[in-house]
Amino acid sequence: MAKMILRLLKMAKQYWGLLAVSTTALILASLAGLVTPEIVRALTRTLTSFTGTADQILPALIKMMLILVAAYLVRALARFTAMYVSHVAAWKFVPKLTFQIYDKLQSLSMRYYQDKQTGQLMSRMVNDTRLIELLIAHALPDLLGSLLLVIGVSVMLFRINWVLALITLIPVPFIIYASTFYSKKVAPLFRINQQVLGELNGALQDNLSGMKEIQAFSQEAKEHLRMDRYRKRYEEVNIRANFVNGIFHPGIEFLTSMGTVVIIGIGGYLAAKGTLAVADVVGYLMYLALFYTPVTQLARLTEDVQNSFAGAVRIFEVLDAEPDVREKKDAVELPVGHGAFSFEHVSFHYLPEEPVLKDVSFSVRPGEMVALVGPTGVGKTTTVSLLERFYDPVEGVVRVDGTDIRDVTLRSLRAQMSLVLQDVFLFNGTIAENIAYGVSEASREEIEEAAKIASADAFISAMPDGYDTVVGERGARLSGGQKQRIAIARAVLRNSPILILDEATSAVDTETEAQIQDAIERLAGSRTMLVIAHRLSTVMRADRIIVLEDGRIAEQGTHRELMEQNGLYRHLWDISLRLNEGS
Repeated sequence: MAKMILRLLKMAKQYWGLLAVSTTALILASLAGLVTPEIVRALTRTLTSFTGTADQILPALIKMMLILVAAYLVRALARFTAMYVSHVAAWKFVPKLTFQIYDKLQSLSMRYYQDKQTGQLMSRMVNDTRLIELLIAHALPDLLGSLLLVIGVSVMLFRINWVLALITLIPVPFIIYASTFYSKKVAPLFRINQQVLGELNGALQDNLSGMKEIQAFSQEAKEHLRMDRYRKRYEEVNIRANFVNGIFHPGIEFLTSMGTVVIIGIGGYLAAKGTLAVADVVGYLMYLALFYTPVTQLARLTEDVQNSFAGAVRIFEVLDAEPDVREKKDAVELPVGHGAFSFEHVSFHYLPEEPVLKDVSFSVRPGEMVALVGPTGVGKTTTVSLLERFYDPVEGVVRVDGTDIRDVTLRSLRAQMSLVLQDVFLFNGTIAENIAYGVSEASREEIEEAAKIASADAFISAMPDGYDTVVGERGARLSGGQKQRIAIARAVLRNSPILILDEATSAVDTETEAQIQDAIERLAGSRTMLVIAHRLSTVMRADRIIVLEDGRIAEQGTHRELMEQNGLYRHLWDISLRLNEGS
């Protein structure tokens, strides 16, 4: 735990100045806190030995009052400074840490996200980083303040009577042991708590994103029960952690109260014998209250530290993750080229026991339109992912314009390509903003021209706000076909040498598909196109069709050549015709 806290503090190095101011203020507050028992002790001594009139004692009382007012004012100002400055440091650091996690997530490869829920990752960014605020703004300052106060009070206790001081310290080893035992028992509970919270957030995010499907399939009752199980699990781990707290905190309070019992007994006896002044007994009791207050607070601080530690563990799991796809240190910029690319003996798998591509080789010339077809799961989309370098091949080489893509920067590689996926993602902004995504300074004329090429201008112009229409989260206000045409316009506007269409016409009607096909034909020759489609009518005009089967290239050629071969492509074509006739 100590190593992790030190690592967090090292990351917050630029805020050490603020923490130093907070620490200085805590020292002043602790010193000011020692004044009250000393004044009460002096008052008791004065009253027990005074024999004059009330008027004669008044100057001494006024002096004590002024000293107390000054001490209380210094303590109040110091505590305000410590509290405010430590929170400034915390809230400067925590948002920075949150976006450090975000930047890390942006750098990780697609493989990292295969088994991760969005809600869980958001929980690590928001909930777990929020716990670090407890550490910086509360736990560490309070811990330091408590230690300073314990040291200062200990000095005063030994000044009054060293024997009583030693007796008073008897419960301290038991408190330290109990705190250590508590930390070992409770730390796993807090880590489980944060894990369960992440699972709950993940389930909530999934259900909110899939609310349309839940209602369409009348699964409200089923999802209610599923979410209730997450709720009960979250409830159980919190109750269990607080049960341990419920035992620990009163136990510490009982141990600390034993010091007061001892002083009343032994101190009272010594005062009655005359070997200890009454003023010293009273002062001792007040110092003792100051002594055990921070000791008791250490129990709460232990809980805060455990909470922060649980969050830090999950944060560093993300920050320490390594991307599978990495740029070489000497990676070069890939200049804008002609759009040629090739796969040379490429093999790939997500799991070793389940190969996806097996020794695949093919080349695409600049301006050529090549289609990938085949049954589901043969590696068509994986081929696109390898070309974009979302993954690296297990064997073989992928080249763009003759250059191994592992030798170039990711940014310059992906600048060569525009991608339209089957599952279109639109941001919650305007249609114009979504089309211009990826082009920093696109004019309205350029945006509209791209929309016309994608057969999207007509439906956009018919909307009340036209290109300024807000599409909603993930484009919720648009149909599937409308979203795909906007995605195609976005790819067209980017004007990259390579255009990739991965099932880009899957969600459009026959008329719109024909319009998009006309647009694709207008683009033919101006850029290299890689098209993946289940609708074979989409790819029949391609310069070359590559047919994949069981991770290998089974056939390739033009539509006419493949039909004449009477192989897998002809079989898929016949199935496609029967489906169209049936519809």
